[in-house]
Amino acid sequence: MEHRSPNQNFGPLLQPAALGDLEASIAVKVLAAGGDVAIVLDRDGVICDLAVGNSDLQLDDFESWVNKPWSDTVTQDSRPKVEEMLRDAASDKAIRWRELNHPSRRGDSVALRYVAVGTGDDGRIIAIGRDHRAASVLQQRLLQAQQSMERDYARMRTSESRYRMLFQSTSEAVLIIDGSTRRVAEANPAADRLIGGDGSLVGKPFSRLFAVQSQEDAASLLSVAQASTSRTAPQSNLTSNGCQLNVTASLFRQDRSMHFLVRLVPVERSEPIIVDSNHRMLAAINLLPDGLVVTDRDLNILTENSAFLDLVHLPTPEQANGESLARFLGRPGVDRNILLENLVKYGVVRNFPTVLQTQFGELEDVEVCAVSVPEGDDGFYGFSIRRVSRREMERGQQPLELVRSPADMSELVGRVSLKEIVRDTTDFVERLCIEAALDLTGNNRASAAEILGVSRQSLYSKLHRFGIGNFEDDPQ
Repeated sequence: MEHRSPNQNFGPLLQPAALGDLEASIAVKVLAAGGDVAIVLDRDGVICDLAVGNSDLQLDDFESWVNKPWSDTVTQDSRPKVEEMLRDAASDKAIRWRELNHPSRRGDSVALRYVAVGTGDDGRIIAIGRDHRAASVLQQRLLQAQQSMERDYARMRTSESRYRMLFQSTSEAVLIIDGSTRRVAEANPAADRLIGGDGSLVGKPFSRLFAVQSQEDAASLLSVAQASTSRTAPQSNLTSNGCQLNVTASLFRQDRSMHFLVRLVPVERSEPIIVDSNHRMLAAINLLPDGLVVTDRDLNILTENSAFLDLVHLPTPEQANGESLARFLGRPGVDRNILLENLVKYGVVRNFPTVLQTQFGELEDVEVCAVSVPEGDDGFYGFSIRRVSRREMERGQQPLELVRSPADMSELVGRVSLKEIVRDTTDFVERLCIEAALDLTGNNRASAAEILGVSRQSLYSKLHRFGIGNFEDDPQ
């Protein structure tokens, strides 16, 4: 018996006669086991036989390909690839996997990756294909996730830039103190000018920034701020560089660590800070992530928050004030009229889906809540505009056959034509009735057709269209 070393290169162990007189139909099935579909072609590229190893692919009429040119079974953009693969296989060039798209009765295309191999002097070619749809879906999801991460990163960088600009340009002296070391983590230029004097404040102990008689009070101020449960920030009068300062400290958390925000105001300029509830509410409204707009009865913008300016890409409030909200919100003549009619009739609208158009013409899916506020003879409208998240958009893009209630159908009005709603709802009802009839008859198709009042041929056609059953001939 011949012994071969492990590192010796050698071909297949099977000899040419090892498979014997294996029938072509069986051989092609064996080849299909290595992929999702195996195709035998003659020297002219005509399909002689094929076998499918993936039951999901039987929905696309592979059996009708026999005796057709391989190029006729693919989309127009894939035909040059087929011709190139046939030439390479006939000339015994290096094997390459190529992606081909096959048209489908459902309107989309089926992506398969093929490799073509010549079989010898008879000129026949064997093509083995693998279903590439799952990989395409994963690649698309990966691309969407990457784009989402990039958008989130861009928003974070924008927010950080705004914070830096505000922190550096404010005239009020502000310090950020590390909660564990009680040393200065950040200081703005105003703080350097007020108490820095000869160098940077960053890294210095907070209590050492003040006169000796005030250092104990400075350390106590941070301890009180850390232990306080009151919403009012504790304050203390401290001395630094011979200047009396009103110092306020408040605690906040960032990246799982504690920090103190310390404000320093000279006593001669400090005034009691009186913050009423209206001021607090307005400050919170301006910082909300949802766009808020107040308009008159003619939809002319009276005031808005910063989030709305970001949504429509306007740099200043002056460019928005006086403009019509109709320029930015809703599709003219469709959902905008529905929104206003419901707002006038009921005084409030909740979670109304529509689109927002930026000043550059870009469209974005949004959800609107609106309220009508009576005041004097006219009154005004208030709108809350929220971006629709990616998960909600994907849920809104589900096929119409998943509509299961009148409420779901009413949400499609204005976004989908009536013809499409009726067609897909009819298909959904037909499918439910067919499945119920099959359950009642124990999957007896002849009896199910009789119950439904349709011919067996018509029932088989609907089963095939809706993807119900295995489409094999009914033995009964």
